[in-house]
Amino acid sequence: MTGDGTRAVRAGLPEAAAYEPPVPGPVLAAHFHLPGDPAVAPYGYGREGNPTWTALEAAVAELESPDQPAHAAVFPSGIAATTAVLFALLRPGDVAVLPSDGYQLLPRVRARLEAFGVGVRTAPTGGDAQLAALSDDVRLLWIETPSNPGLDVCDIRRLADAAHARGALVAVDNTLATPLGQRPLDLGADLSVASGTKAFNGHGDVLLGYVATRDARLHAEIRDWRTTTGAILGPMEAWLAHRGLATLHLRAERQQANALAVAAALRERPEVSGLRYPGLPGDPAHEVAARQMRRFGCVVSFALPDRERADRFLGALRLVDDATSFGGVRSTAERRGRWGGDAVPEGFIRMSLGVEDAADLVADIRRALDAAAPDASGTSTVR
Repeated sequence: MTGDGTRAVRAGLPEAAAYEPPVPGPVLAAHFHLPGDPAVAPYGYGREGNPTWTALEAAVAELESPDQPAHAAVFPSGIAATTAVLFALLRPGDVAVLPSDGYQLLPRVRARLEAFGVGVRTAPTGGDAQLAALSDDVRLLWIETPSNPGLDVCDIRRLADAAHARGALVAVDNTLATPLGQRPLDLGADLSVASGTKAFNGHGDVLLGYVATRDARLHAEIRDWRTTTGAILGPMEAWLAHRGLATLHLRAERQQANALAVAAALRERPEVSGLRYPGLPGDPAHEVAARQMRRFGCVVSFALPDRERADRFLGALRLVDDATSFGGVRSTAERRGRWGGDAVPEGFIRMSLGVEDAADLVADIRRALDAAAPDASGTSTVR
């Protein structure tokens, strides 16, 4: 199988068997019959393994690394997968380099790492700051590209080569791109990590994380961390995510098309500033993104003049829900500054485009921008 669509539909499925379902149902079991030596049992206790996880993990490994054998471990959330990598692989005295403009919970994770005795440096995703942060004492470089929410992009292969030359491991947060948009392992990363809650699952009904790697030793350490800490995914969530993978390629294509259409429409608006979408020609990240990404994702970011204007815009939308997270089949947007922690203007909007009709989304966004504009008296025109 070589096509993304074929892989998405078939990844992780068993061989067809007469009268059996194509996607086996969730295995709801806390324990399994366990005669004899537990060391040779494929399944014994529910914290250690579950056939429904196994099927989803096979699918993840195939999508992240279609041309070489790989391993995957699933987790109950993206941050569970992130902390599994960081705390399973780092030891007191090690140094990690984290993005300064990455996922909002990373500063909290940094504080925990430092309390654990791990040194942490931060560097922004764009430019050469991450290269400058590398030194011989760095054990792990964590890359998030495209970054969330600013959508900067860095050259994974260049950074991986530089980190490996200094003996460091490289982990890439592949949440926004998904394995159909970007394959970090093919670009030299040791680990590809993602919040499958977002576009990977895409239906807004499952919390999920995963770690994929071609290194059996790293995989074993991460699985052991999962078993020891009990950071396990429920079988129903695993089954829902696996079932939903069959449409990942369709969703990714439609979402990218919608994001491009919306970005092009936003570019025409004088009240919009700081527009970012890596797939948009002229975006500061487009050249690098085009070299390493096969699809550019569903997230567009931009700023309106102030907090009040942004809130009016969000309130006037009809086809775009005011909600956090991204990557779902239904379009969402939020004023990111309401959470605090992200270095963004008060009027900054992160918008995730779903699979609605592009013309309808563009019309709704234009109408909401018009409605949010103050009239001559300085008051909003929202009705």
